[in-house]
Amino acid sequence: MKYKILLILLLSCKILTAQNNNQNTVYQPYIKTVQLYNSAQESSFPIIGLHTNDVLLLGFDDLQGGTKNYSYTIVHCDADWNPSNLSPSEYLQSFTEDRILDYRYSFNTKQKYTHYQLTFPNYNIIPKLSGNYLLKVYLEGNAAEPVFTRQFYVVDQRAGLVAGIVPSNQVVNRSTNQKINFSVDVSALPVQNPYAEIKTIIMQNGRSDVSSININPQFVQGGLLQFNDFQTNDFAAGNEFRRFDLRTLLSGGEHIAQIYRDTANTVMLMNDKALDQPNYTFQYDNDGKFFILNYDGRDPKTDADYAHVYFNLKYIPQNPNDAVFITGNFNNYRLDENSKMSYDASRGNFYTDLYLKQGVYDYHYVLKTKNETDQTAIDGSHFETENDYQFLVYFKRIGSRYEELAGYHLLNSTKSLR
Repeated sequence: MKYKILLILLLSCKILTAQNNNQNTVYQPYIKTVQLYNSAQESSFPIIGLHTNDVLLLGFDDLQGGTKNYSYTIVHCDADWNPSNLSPSEYLQSFTEDRILDYRYSFNTKQKYTHYQLTFPNYNIIPKLSGNYLLKVYLEGNAAEPVFTRQFYVVDQRAGLVAGIVPSNQVVNRSTNQKINFSVDVSALPVQNPYAEIKTIIMQNGRSDVSSININPQFVQGGLLQFNDFQTNDFAAGNEFRRFDLRTLLSGGEHIAQIYRDTANTVMLMNDKALDQPNYTFQYDNDGKFFILNYDGRDPKTDADYAHVYFNLKYIPQNPNDAVFITGNFNNYRLDENSKMSYDASRGNFYTDLYLKQGVYDYHYVLKTKNETDQTAIDGSHFETENDYQFLVYFKRIGSRYEELAGYHLLNSTKSLR
């Protein structure tokens, strides 16, 4: 019986880990370079404390230019990003929607655009409950048809957490995986049944597609919940992200092979190859993030230009129907037609081009076969890889209609918990 229960728990973890509730979606092709982060640090995880002075910064470009009537609202969601059974008046302290009035036109760029910016909470939009929130931006007051959505979090920090990273308990994965053991202190919460009321989600580098959901602690000692099962929370560590530096269009930067400046900007990156070698090699990265920067101007929000960036990967798939995608935080790790690469069988080469704003970008390659999506087949996986792990502790009281976010903690694989 003990082995049957363990098997059920392991299978449940795999199913939950495979879910991807990424609703960071852009619905219009003229919307580019959407960023949402805590204003204290650019490109940081989009989380703020409840009833604190924390502020989120939203920015995006409209390549159609001109001035448009953009509005926004926020929707409270559960841990799985389903709308909570709440009315807006229950989770919003003030108004239910607001206009985006801060905009500026691009200056001295080949690609003309209008940059929109917003900080919140503000006088008009103030969340009064902790939890997951979905930001919707839309035109002409039509909230039913958003031009894009973004996920963010509001935490009421009451749950404590201690975590550590060790090599995998599976011998075959000891050199490639990072196993996480952790405990959650919920003594400050009115928990009656921790198995039914507490849920902890772990995300690798802020990615919902590389995450695990923990609902069954192995041990409960008073208000301390311990999660140290033999096989769960065993993450493939991956490899350091590839990156390129496009802070200037006047000369070559890191991983830039050639720049052509005509009626439009064209950037050819150096050729990539598979990194699935057995030994780890350190390479500085930004854990999948991107930063908008421009050495040739004063304000990259409005004077950074766009360019067609060409990627080439030397890789021969085992099956001609296998697909390769290029992903990163810049496209929300989406595997779709926009991130799918074309294959030239005569050269054994995958290629594509993306229209990107000047800056520094992390990226990596993902292999998708008929049976699975493999994040490490091309870029490799090593226990030594530096990763950030975000811990989100949710609390849903018995009979409550929404989930509270009662704890957030950040663990770096090479540093201490913070």
